[in-house]
Amino acid sequence: MNKTDTVSSFNIPSSLAQSKSKILSLFALTLILLLGAYLRFINLDSLGYVNHYYAAAVKSMLQSWNNFFFVAAEPGGSVSVDKPPVGLWLQAISAYFLGVNTLGLLLPQILSGLAAVVLVHHLVRRSFGAAAGLLAALALAVTPVAVAVERNNTIDSIMILFLLLAAWMFIKATETTKRRFLFLGALFIGIAFNVKMLAAYLPIPAFFALYFLGARENAWKRIGKIALTGVLALAVSFAWAIAVDLTPADQRPYVGSSSDNSELTLILGYNGVNRLLGMRRGGGATPIERAASDSAGDGSSPENLSIPSGRRPQSPADSERSQRSPNQDGGSQPGGSSRSGTPSDIGEKGALRLFIAPLSKETSWLLPIALTGILLLVSGRWTFPLSEKHQALALWGGWLLTGGVFFSVASYFHEYYLTLLAAPLAALVGIGIIELWRLGERRTYFAAVCFVVSAALTIAFQFYTASAFAESPAWLLPTVIVALVGAILTIASLKVRRLKLTGVVLLILSMFITPGIWSAYTALNPGRNLSLPAAYSGNGNSPSNNGNASVNQTLLDYLEENTQDVEYLVVVPSSMQGSDYVLASGRPVLYAGGFKGSDEVVTAEDLAQMAADGEIRYVYWGSQGSGNKSEISNWIASACAVVEGFDTVTRNSGAPDGTSTGAGSPSTSDARSGENQSITLYDCEVQ
Repeated sequence: MNKTDTVSSFNIPSSLAQSKSKILSLFALTLILLLGAYLRFINLDSLGYVNHYYAAAVKSMLQSWNNFFFVAAEPGGSVSVDKPPVGLWLQAISAYFLGVNTLGLLLPQILSGLAAVVLVHHLVRRSFGAAAGLLAALALAVTPVAVAVERNNTIDSIMILFLLLAAWMFIKATETTKRRFLFLGALFIGIAFNVKMLAAYLPIPAFFALYFLGARENAWKRIGKIALTGVLALAVSFAWAIAVDLTPADQRPYVGSSSDNSELTLILGYNGVNRLLGMRRGGGATPIERAASDSAGDGSSPENLSIPSGRRPQSPADSERSQRSPNQDGGSQPGGSSRSGTPSDIGEKGALRLFIAPLSKETSWLLPIALTGILLLVSGRWTFPLSEKHQALALWGGWLLTGGVFFSVASYFHEYYLTLLAAPLAALVGIGIIELWRLGERRTYFAAVCFVVSAALTIAFQFYTASAFAESPAWLLPTVIVALVGAILTIASLKVRRLKLTGVVLLILSMFITPGIWSAYTALNPGRNLSLPAAYSGNGNSPSNNGNASVNQTLLDYLEENTQDVEYLVVVPSSMQGSDYVLASGRPVLYAGGFKGSDEVVTAEDLAQMAADGEIRYVYWGSQGSGNKSEISNWIASACAVVEGFDTVTRNSGAPDGTSTGAGSPSTSDARSGENQSITLYDCEVQ
């Protein structure tokens, strides 16, 4: 793509100097960023620690360089987080200066999201003009799932920022054929990989296709450069994982959620093919990545924005599962994950998965107008190397297509993963609208009809989607009125051309009303499960306890009083019982089963030795299943004494937002699925 930077695609009067046009464009971008910042910063005090598992990890990482490098999940460094380090490193750096609190944890994601808005504006503007860039920026700023994710300490927004930087480098490489831009693109891909692993590779086909089809040089040179770029991207991607695996196991944490204490296994298995094919039956999914069941307490909604009475739609699979007993084959797991390992909040596989509930509320609000942009880019005479317009199709259309296909067929992911599609979709929205405008300069009547039809389809789809989650949306009538006036003026402009701009602006406005309002609902109603960010789903519930750590204070006081000379505050089955105690105390809490409760972080022999060495004293434990956990249970029964007064009946409600996962609280979760269990405090001090 070239560096053409038109002042505007809307024929700005020639008397307006170019400098004034740039000032106006900058002013408009500033307003968009202010809107985006408002949606991302408003109501932050309702979020607390957000995802407590990650928050506890950040608190742990600040306690030693070893914990920082290996992204330890708890201060004792027994087990690592099941994600690569870069996103959590940035959170830890932010928390070092701002504290382990809501702002300290979320600022890197919010700034990444706002930077992505600027980058999308720049990348679209440089080829399609200022108006296209501004529309793309606005579309990304008000994408509901982007708002949800950037208000959370999940790390997808950081990955997307690095992918956009990579896209910029591939655009520059295509324009200049210079290796350094390809190598910088590979570097950014590798960094993005070290934020969210294989998810970062979804746009790579689009990046490589852009260069291969658009660069003006010999085909073999292009192939050679792409191959070298791929090798460099792999080297950067796997450098940290290899460093971890080469470190002796006794000098680093156990690799959480891996089957053999290996980062490479984690990358290729749990965070790799399992996402496409589904988690293994019987608990392959982690509790932190299951939707939490409703916790106690009613939430409230801000009074300045009325919330329509809503309902959460059910897919056919949801309806079928809801009629089964949890113990039946194929029955539902607590927290919205089926026994087959497929979350119940992502609908059924198929070509329409992104167009229908429950996923349509995340990124798809402007999908019809974006598809119009794709059709307009496809049209026209094709040349090789590709023209500027078709290069945009290869990049943004290829990115959207690759991601769309994956999410249409994948078996295990969560709603918020769809934020990966927000940037290319936003770019195509801006491009599509401007290409329609430009079409009108050649084929006035046809373009006017296309504009009105595209807007009508987009608005109809938006209300179809909104009605699946909220009854009688209050903004229906105003949106229809704005759209009708815009359509009338657009058609009337065939006779009175000065009406054209007003009509088109009103049509554009009508398409942005619903996603903008839905983003506001998303920000003001975070929902009860803070660990799995998602767009507003039709209920106004807020998290109980405002996302703060939920612990049994009596138990915590008892443990702290009696473990002054003991390294670990307590041993627990998994992070579900331990994260809040790390946040409340800053003390090491040994997650014997790691993140999901099924990791073999320690054995019964390890615990016996640690007790003999005075490293542990108290264990908070229930009947934790077979294998390694059964051996630990047997050791506890034979070597430890029950401490009366701290028994709790628990159920695997998932509650990964931490609102009810503190040990000793009424809804403590363990690693087993769907069974009420008793969890007991044991004293394992060796006399």
